[in-house]
Amino acid sequence: MNIDTELQRTKPDYIVYKPRSLDGSTFDTGNEHFLVFDGPDGSMMTVWTQSSYEGGGDHRIVFARSDDEGVSWTSPLKLGGPDRPNGGLIASWGFPLVSKSGRIYVVYNQNQGIADVGATITGTMDCRYSDDLGKTWSGPQTIPMPRSPHDSPDPAVPSNWIVWQMPIRDLQGRWFTGFTRWVSKAVRHPPHNQSWTSLEAVVEFMRFENIDDHPEPRDIQITFSAWGEKALRVPHYTNPLLSIAEEPSLVRLPDDRLFCTMRTMSGMVWYSLSSDDGQNWTLPTPLLRRDHGTPILEPLCCCPIYQLSDGRYVLLHHNNDGRVNGCQPEETSRNRAPAFLALGEYRPDAEQPIWFSESKQFMHHDGVALGPGKRADVGVYSSFTTRGGNNILWHPDRKFFLLGKRVTPEWLADLSVPYPQI
Repeated sequence: MNIDTELQRTKPDYIVYKPRSLDGSTFDTGNEHFLVFDGPDGSMMTVWTQSSYEGGGDHRIVFARSDDEGVSWTSPLKLGGPDRPNGGLIASWGFPLVSKSGRIYVVYNQNQGIADVGATITGTMDCRYSDDLGKTWSGPQTIPMPRSPHDSPDPAVPSNWIVWQMPIRDLQGRWFTGFTRWVSKAVRHPPHNQSWTSLEAVVEFMRFENIDDHPEPRDIQITFSAWGEKALRVPHYTNPLLSIAEEPSLVRLPDDRLFCTMRTMSGMVWYSLSSDDGQNWTLPTPLLRRDHGTPILEPLCCCPIYQLSDGRYVLLHHNNDGRVNGCQPEETSRNRAPAFLALGEYRPDAEQPIWFSESKQFMHHDGVALGPGKRADVGVYSSFTTRGGNNILWHPDRKFFLLGKRVTPEWLADLSVPYPQI
């Protein structure tokens, strides 16, 4: 296998990170949760989780920047976690919060030596910040998290949580995001099989109240919504008492409502709406192409929605219900490819306010697994930028390469979104 041949399989327009080996010997062959964002100085910046492979015992948070619109990137700077397996407590799933005057906070899940649901998601909410555009960083501090009814009754056991997409500004300018909360094994509905895909999870939301006041991380104030019994739940396809609602993705509608998609173990994308800036949410329901239309299919995989520079939307998904390539829904190593986009447009008078085109294949790796984890997924744990009208999907190809691919008007031109019948 040739690493440069593999690098080009999805036909990338941008190359952010290319591991130094194929076999994991360089401890940099797992790259995921790839969030690209605007730096306060006009640069592009990114944070991601790097390791030998997912769950390899060396998860760490790294940071890089680009001063030429994503063409070239600095070498990754480690912000937390070990360099090698068994090198210390892992750090995972970092995300940035940039204050209005330019302080860059990076918040992440810091494992504390306890694995309730799993070492990569059981942890405190830790944070470091930079006041010099990412050159130097503060020491880590822990942001207090209140105990949830979905947490272990033992206060020594941290929460099980991940923020996976870029937060957005709410209507008052505060940072707001959804997150997955896995239910502690002490209080969850028991899984009915040995697959990790039946570990109970719900969607909640958090609002960072005072980031623009430049608090120390320990003094960051967070308010939560869809909390506890109000969390968003979606029934498992064979065990409806069990909720599998994960990885929320948010966009703002022209009428100021929030529209949230989420991954599920139902074979479909589900969504919810908020009319009060994220405080209250509608009961989740399957996402359709249009009102009374067909569901948009998706295995248990992230299915984010992004707003294009022209105000329309794209939904990234895999256009199957998990039963593809001869596999069952639980076989997530094989049903997360190819990656598709569906074009979405706002329909103000519709029950579902965004309607979608048919889906079009956006990229594929030809079914070739890669890296020490033998990953065969594409279009997962991505992010999106629209700088200067240039729509770019940033994605970890097979959780190995970090790449960018343009979503051009020409590529979208043959996608047609239905209109309501008069």
